[in-house]
Amino acid sequence: MSQQEGTAGSSAGSSSGRGFSTGDLARVSVFAALIAVLGLPGALNVFGNAVPITLQTFGVMLAGAILGTWRAGLAVAVLMALVATGLPLLAGGRGGLGVFVAPSAGFLIGWLPGAMLTGWIVERGGRTPGIVRLLIACLLGGVGMVYLLGIPVQAAVTGVSLGQAALLSLTFLPGDLIKVVLASLVVRGTQRAYPDAVPAVRHERLKAAGRR
Repeated sequence: MSQQEGTAGSSAGSSSGRGFSTGDLARVSVFAALIAVLGLPGALNVFGNAVPITLQTFGVMLAGAILGTWRAGLAVAVLMALVATGLPLLAGGRGGLGVFVAPSAGFLIGWLPGAMLTGWIVERGGRTPGIVRLLIACLLGGVGMVYLLGIPVQAAVTGVSLGQAALLSLTFLPGDLIKVVLASLVVRGTQRAYPDAVPAVRHERLKAAGRR
């Protein structure tokens, strides 16, 4: 086998479909699992709200800030696909197609664009996204986007007004703001210790290796 053939074979073995390397796919799997594991402590319903409080949005923020736009979206999509098959991967042991028509369906669906928006904002920060950018990314993606989809769906499913649904969602806000701060600090520390955890750095290395 020629050196060129060997190099081509090695490249094919280290990447999979549309520019995703095997390492990227492993990261996607890890973060899908992480979001699922964060559901193990369970869910908490407060003040009669049909939508539970969980830790899983913390994992969504981490996925977006570390994986970047498309890989974070894929991680959440993988989790949702597994949930749709009936696996009890959501907080409280929930799973199956029913969760996508429940009062919390909009918040769940919001994880996907939320993770991608978080990743997109972090990517715009280049090789050294600062703590302020991380805070903004996690706030807009992990909270703002999730609420934007979650509140109208909750109102439609439960029959309450948008204003009432928004007021009910205020019970989530203190905990979500804590998650934003914690996620930003964790991501900042991770990116300092492991530069490849910065999406822009990862993209540059993939380009240098001849992958999109």
